[in-house]
Amino acid sequence: MLECLPDRLRRRTRLLNDREPGEGCVIYWMRTAVRAHENPALDVAILVANALRVPVFVYHALSERYPYASDRHHRFILEGARDVAVELGARGIATAFHLERAGHRGDHLHTLGSRAAAVVTEEMPVAPLRHWTRALADRSPVPVLSVDTACTVPMRSVGKGVDRAFAYRRRVMPLLDRELAPWDEVEPEHTEVPPLPFEPVDLGEADLDALIAECAIDHTVPPVHGTTGGSTAGYARWNAFVADGLSRYAARRNDPTVDGTSRLSPWLHYGMVAPTRIAREARKHGAEKFLDELVVWRELAYTWCLYAPDHHSLDALPTWARDTLRAHAGERAYTPGLERLHLGQTGELLWDLAQQSLLRRGELHNNVRMTWGKALVPWTSDPGEALRRLVDLNHRYALDGRDPASYGGLLWCLGLFDRAFPESPAFGEVRSRSVKRHAARVDLDAWARVVRPPRELSVGIVGAGLAGSFAGRVLATHGAAVTLFDKGRGAGGRLACRRRDDGLLIHGAPQLHLADPRLERWTDGWVEAGVLSGCGTFVSDAPNDLVKHLQAGLDVRFGARVHQLHRDAEGWWVDEGDRSHRFDAVLLTAPAPQVMELVGEHPFTSLLSSVVHDPCWVAMVTLPMAPVRPSPGGPVARVVGDGRHLALHATPGWSFEHLEASPEHVIATLVGALDLPEPEVAEAHRWRYARVRKGLDAEALYDPDLRLAIAGDAFAGGDARGALLSGAAAAGRLLA
Repeated sequence: MLECLPDRLRRRTRLLNDREPGEGCVIYWMRTAVRAHENPALDVAILVANALRVPVFVYHALSERYPYASDRHHRFILEGARDVAVELGARGIATAFHLERAGHRGDHLHTLGSRAAAVVTEEMPVAPLRHWTRALADRSPVPVLSVDTACTVPMRSVGKGVDRAFAYRRRVMPLLDRELAPWDEVEPEHTEVPPLPFEPVDLGEADLDALIAECAIDHTVPPVHGTTGGSTAGYARWNAFVADGLSRYAARRNDPTVDGTSRLSPWLHYGMVAPTRIAREARKHGAEKFLDELVVWRELAYTWCLYAPDHHSLDALPTWARDTLRAHAGERAYTPGLERLHLGQTGELLWDLAQQSLLRRGELHNNVRMTWGKALVPWTSDPGEALRRLVDLNHRYALDGRDPASYGGLLWCLGLFDRAFPESPAFGEVRSRSVKRHAARVDLDAWARVVRPPRELSVGIVGAGLAGSFAGRVLATHGAAVTLFDKGRGAGGRLACRRRDDGLLIHGAPQLHLADPRLERWTDGWVEAGVLSGCGTFVSDAPNDLVKHLQAGLDVRFGARVHQLHRDAEGWWVDEGDRSHRFDAVLLTAPAPQVMELVGEHPFTSLLSSVVHDPCWVAMVTLPMAPVRPSPGGPVARVVGDGRHLALHATPGWSFEHLEASPEHVIATLVGALDLPEPEVAEAHRWRYARVRKGLDAEALYDPDLRLAIAGDAFAGGDARGALLSGAAAAGRLLA
């Protein structure tokens, strides 16, 4: 099968199984070379199809299940997919795009591949792509070919055993002339769309933000404004850098306060620009230092990952580095919590700006990345934890994360590609790098202006319960100015509780069922911060502590009843009492009937009218002595509390029948039903909209023309988990 390929493609291509060709078309499974030019995998697919005298077809898909899937990565990938669809169309090459989301899931690659002549894809030596490719080859009834599209010099031309830049440089530079020869495109003899097991997405007409909102991914990591995916934007950035930056790269590349680097890594990561073309043009301009970084340091990591299947673990480190780090584990100078790390709030300004650059801009200046990464060694309990947190922080936010260059850079911080140095605390013989000394070399005020631009979005949130508070936290984290309004006296919403002198009365939800992979990094931080305890099903000494935690630092106005919303040319006006507040956007998280009153005539009103709530009366009592914990029964659905302080939650049916009853009647009935003694203190609280019996399938509603979002526990299941996911989804739409 490889005989039909010219040498330049044959040395990039591997046949992964020994199957005989089928009778269908040749499928090119496009993943990490999202371009229709200077693409070795596309050329291999075309030449194999021509040799077999069958059509070629490009299958491009985006899963919800790749690691760290988020609005940020999805948006960049979809923009690139839109570009390449146009480029393929201009060349007359058939293609279809599948977006995994609710109602559009299935193993479509296997279906297509089982009736293909052959399948071609790209070589990408990192998990999970490495494993997905191997699994495809093992179960495919037809040949599967893997093609190196990411490097100027094919990884397998270099060979294994190279873990130092100087050695890699000696091997690849003599091969560069051959690999950077002008690229001649090949054309298909026939191309067609085979019968598809899915409904393709027309990316040219699609609302990308609306599509992303349908995907079960992390909506708390928004797209990066001003950073557009696709070959068009990638080459525009490269051409601007060539015109005003490439000649000064060597002198300015280490200063994060100036635009001294190409910032091209996201487009290289997804193969939206051809590394061979970039290298060829850089060499033409005599940019030797840039070429060295692109070809030697970047591709050293690719080749190393190819021969290091454990590239994501400490086992991949040189023995000396692994041993010395473990010997000095525990020599910590400072231990910031997980949440502070994610938000860039450790108190070390240089590190915090670096993390906020990842958080808000999706990128991190390479020179600062080295200091940022090494700081985790003395900040964590052992090198394994340091690596796990580095991977999480980088891959979650960086648009160029999750590829071999990422692993090369992160593991360099722990000794990879380096030599031993004199011992120092925490690092042992691994090269250390001081955050404070690096900070002294950088104009931090100037860099802060780059990382933290003025806030461009103001959002008024009506309802400061779990959904509203979480949305507010996400919005503020990414630079929005947020104000929350709540008619209640304090934090909590349906997580409310009231304190007594010697105890606590929980008259809201006693437990939080938050098991969801999209919430794990948040719940891990809340557990570490002591706000919650448990795993999957969480409990807290006071459930409203979580809401208070989310609201910390936000502008929250309690006792503020919003009675009207209106919009004019200046934006939204939120009328509260005798005051009116202006915002660019509004988010409503109150119960559906209250939202309908505020929204008025809008298509959302008919959707919200289908939501059904159940009420709940709660009697909160302090008894003269601690009884044996009573069991629910009769009109009492649940008993919450220990000792003398109990909250008696009535059943939905009883609460509905007695919705307008007096508090005295409620207390007497619920206390009497359990045969409890006369309480010393008693009060009743009516949750008119306590639980959602029938909600909406969506996670949130959003009108992009009005910048109006609606979220809350009427969405995504009607529980605490759903409230968080709904708040996240609304924040994601607003930030998009």
